[in-house]
Amino acid sequence: MADTTPTGAFGLPVPSGGAGADDEHPTVETEPPEVPRVITAQLSAADRAFRGLLRSGGIAVFAITGLIGTFLVVRAWGSYRQAGWSFFSTGTWLVGEGRFGIGSILPNGILIAVIALVVAVPCAVVASLFISEYAPAALKRPLIALVDLMAAIPSIVYALWGVFFFQPEALGFARWLTDHVGPVFPPFRIIGQQTKIAFSSSPFIAGLVVSLMVIPIVTSLCREVFSQAPQGEREAAYALGASRWAMIRTVVLPYGRGGMIGAVMLGFGRAMGETIAVSLIISPVWTFNWHALQTGGMSIPALIALRYTESTPQMLSALMAAGLVLFAFTLAVNAAAGVIITRTRSGAQTAD
Repeated sequence: MADTTPTGAFGLPVPSGGAGADDEHPTVETEPPEVPRVITAQLSAADRAFRGLLRSGGIAVFAITGLIGTFLVVRAWGSYRQAGWSFFSTGTWLVGEGRFGIGSILPNGILIAVIALVVAVPCAVVASLFISEYAPAALKRPLIALVDLMAAIPSIVYALWGVFFFQPEALGFARWLTDHVGPVFPPFRIIGQQTKIAFSSSPFIAGLVVSLMVIPIVTSLCREVFSQAPQGEREAAYALGASRWAMIRTVVLPYGRGGMIGAVMLGFGRAMGETIAVSLIISPVWTFNWHALQTGGMSIPALIALRYTESTPQMLSALMAAGLVLFAFTLAVNAAAGVIITRTRSGAQTAD
């Protein structure tokens, strides 16, 4: 019997469906999708206890912060109802007459904090760069310990130093700034030669003293960020012939930009909350002092410290209202600093 199997080109047999029968509907073998294998590790009792401790600590921080805010809102609500929106624009503090607000106190506090940052930030950045990049190994640890020790000094010590030693020495410099740097520090009229009366207890001197408290914080944070710059990029910069300063300018500073901004904002919050130094140095004035070198000024922490002991329940409620504004302001500044650090390279996890 003859073979009737159809053949195609080159005599090859053709499937029974005819030549090209499966061309229109080709059979494709599909593989199951790749699913990553989940690796689970059995946690020990110590791991579960440690994780629970960390979660409890984080929840406790949020709970305490919320309780502080709630306490301030409850105690300050009466003053907010009495003063209304004028509380944020009134520059006087006459609680008994119903005319009180932070319209001049808050700007004075911001002015003192800004003066402190203008002095503290350059010093802190230079010091942190020297410690992390230039200091020899034998000197690095003592310098780090010295910076930490400065941060641990009580505020009252800085305040007493500023009142009895620094302020008399700074009066001549303040007078020189008034005479020669008018666009930055607007001049004002001085009656006779009363330099001590005109320049003592000013926001400028208070800001300089506060800057000494801000420098350790900013220095420590910047040093930590600079030390985490990727080692591979450092070595690549040196391989391309860069000097040490060129490496710092192209690798370390861009990497730590976000951390520097966050450190400055945290230092700003620290300066805004300083109480003892400002209350001992500055002379209370209930109007905004446009001349930073002139005597007089006030901040919210200093106001609370000076008026707390003599306050009636109504006055105490007004102080709580001012404290609530300061609490919300510093909380917003610190939250913004955290966001900036997280969204930059210095806050992200990078491979070495």
